[in-house]
Amino acid sequence: MRERTPLTAPLLDRLPRLRLVVTSGIHNASIDLAACAERGVTVCGTASSSTPPAELTWALVLGLARQVLPEALALRAGEWQTTIGTDLAGATLGLVGLGRIGTQVAAVGRAFGMELVAWSPHLTDDRAAAAECAASRQARAFVESDVVSVHLVVAEATRGLVEATAIGAMRESAYLVKTSRAGLVDDDALLAALDAGRLRGTGLDVFDDEPLPADHPLRRHPRVLATPHLGYVTAENYRRYFGEAVDDVEAWLDGSPVRVL
Repeated sequence: MRERTPLTAPLLDRLPRLRLVVTSGIHNASIDLAACAERGVTVCGTASSSTPPAELTWALVLGLARQVLPEALALRAGEWQTTIGTDLAGATLGLVGLGRIGTQVAAVGRAFGMELVAWSPHLTDDRAAAAECAASRQARAFVESDVVSVHLVVAEATRGLVEATAIGAMRESAYLVKTSRAGLVDDDALLAALDAGRLRGTGLDVFDDEPLPADHPLRRHPRVLATPHLGYVTAENYRRYFGEAVDDVEAWLDGSPVRVL
């Protein structure tokens, strides 16, 4: 993995004049908020829509289910109808994480006529019912689903959650999709399952090492549909990020910081 430079105490100590940090969105795991507070550094965020990553999730699901990439490439090469797609209607969508994004993904799954099951470390029956999902045990969410979509934040309890056992429990005909943070899925275990044909395919937007190295096997694997961390990359979201970042700086200069994290 490439070296990263998180904004933690050692780096902050090298920046004694730093007083303001502005980040896009309202969460940034690379910033040690406590260390910033101890040193008098204000950290401000911006609003961020959960709709773009939910939409990208479905772009990946549909791309996998209907073999969009291989069919598009085959068409350019002069071929015609080289694969067989997968029906989503009547299939089971397993949501690992049912927060803002997971709930939006669930709504689209219902529109496609899918059965919905969900699990997260703190999911309650009432919250699952509000999203019209059946609350499931962790293991069953992987066993029962034709599509597993991961929408958790990275924390001590969730890091490496989708590992060899969970992936091995999935159906060979199933798809795994991840548009949430890196660190949730064991990439080595995922690649081993793909190589062995124990998983039909995976859709990925976020990686442990970014940009993904040019020689990384996930770039070339025939069962992988990958995008370069596009979840929040939309024109409207960028207008929100950059516009509110300027507002954050102006408010801090005026002595009344806003959106303090």
